[in-house]
Amino acid sequence: MSPESPATTADPRRWKALAVLGLIQFMLILDVTVVNVALPDIKTDLGFSQSGLSWVVNGYVLMAGGLLLLGGRLADVFGRKRLFLIGVGVFAVASVTCGLAQNPEMLVISRFVQGVGEALAAPASLGLIALMFTDPLERMKALGIWGGIAGLGGTSGTVISGFLTDLASWRWIFLINVPVAVVALVVVPGLVTESRMKQGSQRPDYLGAVVGTAGLIAVVDGLISAADHSWGSTHVLLPLVGGLVLIGAMLFIESRSDAPLIPLSFFRNRTRVVSNFTTLFFSSSFFSYFFLLTLYQQQVLDWSPLKSGLSYLPFGLSIGAGIGIATALMPRVGVKPVLATGFFGVALGLFLTSTIGLDTSYAGHVLPGMIVLGFSSGISFPAFGNASLHEVTGQDSSLASGVQNAMQQVGGALGLATLATLAIRHAEGLVKDGLDPLVAAVEGTQLSFRVGVVMCVIGGLLVIALLEHVIAEPRNPLAEELAAAEEQPG
Repeated sequence: MSPESPATTADPRRWKALAVLGLIQFMLILDVTVVNVALPDIKTDLGFSQSGLSWVVNGYVLMAGGLLLLGGRLADVFGRKRLFLIGVGVFAVASVTCGLAQNPEMLVISRFVQGVGEALAAPASLGLIALMFTDPLERMKALGIWGGIAGLGGTSGTVISGFLTDLASWRWIFLINVPVAVVALVVVPGLVTESRMKQGSQRPDYLGAVVGTAGLIAVVDGLISAADHSWGSTHVLLPLVGGLVLIGAMLFIESRSDAPLIPLSFFRNRTRVVSNFTTLFFSSSFFSYFFLLTLYQQQVLDWSPLKSGLSYLPFGLSIGAGIGIATALMPRVGVKPVLATGFFGVALGLFLTSTIGLDTSYAGHVLPGMIVLGFSSGISFPAFGNASLHEVTGQDSSLASGVQNAMQQVGGALGLATLATLAIRHAEGLVKDGLDPLVAAVEGTQLSFRVGVVMCVIGGLLVIALLEHVIAEPRNPLAEELAAAEEQPG
């Protein structure tokens, strides 16, 4: 099919499309945290072990994180709209099987499939947005809104989960995805024009993606197993060593591939590299915060799922305020100061949260850290979205968004596996020394939050030292290359 010349004017449907694509991204990110409040009920109903419960979260984020690069490249090659619709369809079907799960295996496998759906849909979605908004300042605003919506999805999951788990059943936290997905499948084809790389582009490296994903799963399995076994046991060492070997094999495969998932040219842009690398520090702390604090609220403070979910309402309000301020500030001051401020603010929020105790008050100990962390996260998400797509070409728009989403998910999975395991192991050691189990659980949670503080401070320092000063691109490579590099069937 011969390429057509795209219109030079902006697509009049772009803001409506942004609203629908943002809604789907909200749903995809929401499903990372929506399970946290429901975890105790899921554990009781399906018979999960304490360490195995982590797989309800990690099964999703690992498959998404491991396959997002492949999903991004597939979207560039085969069509971004097509891959988005396929991904949403896969996600919807897996949401149904999650809601109908009868045992731990069925739920975890369904969560893995949900992750595959996100890996296909999320990078295609962001790639479409980057192509629809060709004006640099308008594009910065659109990416800020999209990143902010994703952040709201991460925080709204706990509130939604609390309501549904307490008033209906934990199964509805998955089943509510279906009508949202159906709306997208019906509406998006009429709002978005298909776009893909120019003809003749090489097919992506499937083997590297599969081997790399298997390696990540094995590493996280080893970290989670450390909660129940010693670090020297075969249950821990075999998956850890095997996973590292597989990741090394992926790097070897990629180095010899004619069409690597991430071309070497991608790493020449310092802003993208630094923002993606520091995302690992941010996501590790961000997702672990919800997991650990929610378990603390329900298992130590004995809160109901509804009360626990409602406790996060100030987080949603503060993150919304942060999103609005960051979106307004970035075109004026640039990404670097906004992102650095976000990192240090998240570190402060985690430090304040680490003051929780056995008889802690919500207003005095939980709420201050929640507001600071929420606001700081809010100003970070739009900054990450813009920095990760800095000077991206039309050829690689979905790949670049796939890299950013992958860093979020992989960081979340590794952080959760590491920090949750740290909390459990530290608490178990204190119990063996004669400390009360609830007191030990609190101290384990405190330690994990403080490790998160250190990680975010390191991330902020790296941003200050290495990130370029970017306000708005004087030129938009996407717009310049669209006519030459994009095939847009009518």
